[in-house]
Amino acid sequence: MLKKELVNWLDTFNNVTVPNLIAKGFKPTPVNAREGLANLTKGLISNIPEIATIFDDYICNADYNVPVRIYNPNPSEKLPVLIYFHGGGHMAGSVTVYDPICRKLAIKTNHIVVSVEYRLSPENPYPCGLVDAYNSIKYIYNTLDSRNINYIRSLKIGGDSGGGAIVASVAMLAQFDDTVVIDKMFMIYPSLDYTMSFPSIVSNGKGYLLESGKILWYFNNYFAHDEDRRKASPIFNEITENIPPTLIFTASYCPLRDEGVEYVSKLKDAKVDVLHFNLDNMIHTFMNMEDLCQEECNFVYEKFNLFLNS
Repeated sequence: MLKKELVNWLDTFNNVTVPNLIAKGFKPTPVNAREGLANLTKGLISNIPEIATIFDDYICNADYNVPVRIYNPNPSEKLPVLIYFHGGGHMAGSVTVYDPICRKLAIKTNHIVVSVEYRLSPENPYPCGLVDAYNSIKYIYNTLDSRNINYIRSLKIGGDSGGGAIVASVAMLAQFDDTVVIDKMFMIYPSLDYTMSFPSIVSNGKGYLLESGKILWYFNNYFAHDEDRRKASPIFNEITENIPPTLIFTASYCPLRDEGVEYVSKLKDAKVDVLHFNLDNMIHTFMNMEDLCQEECNFVYEKFNLFLNS
């Protein structure tokens, strides 16, 4: 059953906020998509912890120098590295929006967290963001070395929603690349099927914040040159035992739930170590709505810590 606090919030959102916007002539644009996620996160994550060291830098490469923000919770310790790819449908989200989440990730897991400002559509459509993500994992150590940071050469990657799609896509490429080593990965309600062919896209496609029409709009902006969306989808690509151990969270009232569940099944078939938790009272984007679901967010952070440090 959907958590009461989310029921109440969705009731206002669906029956007051959205109708008022439509009455004023609202039309979705990249600008208001970005503002929407930023305002949601700012309004519903009130606990933003202090952290020892934060600085901005680039991951330099021949394609595009990728801006990153690096969070180090214990600069005197030699810590493992976690690269985080934010959500937002490949169009919204940013290092700034996800700052409170990355602070908590760093503190709760005792990892150096690298938050990646990969390029977004429609200005930079597929595969620009994926290229940035892959270059981030290939060259992150150069950036850390240039800053004389203490780190353990152990790389994990994680992301939510569209960032989860990037995580799975990066792992899909890295399983055939001997120059890239990913030790573990995690995804929160990941987007894994660009063809939108799983049942929960319909059954959870309206009324739960992220709706199927919005997902299609995101994808239409991301794939600007008539690319094969099935071929780009991690769920339909080859999965081998070279995929790193994986932790996946799905949510019962999320339109992406079923593709996440199927991906777990495919990983298990390939003999990949996988751990899956479905939160049966949550919607998509709940990690950006922490004030309404503190217990569930704490549960996720706790599982991150256990998984990444085991």
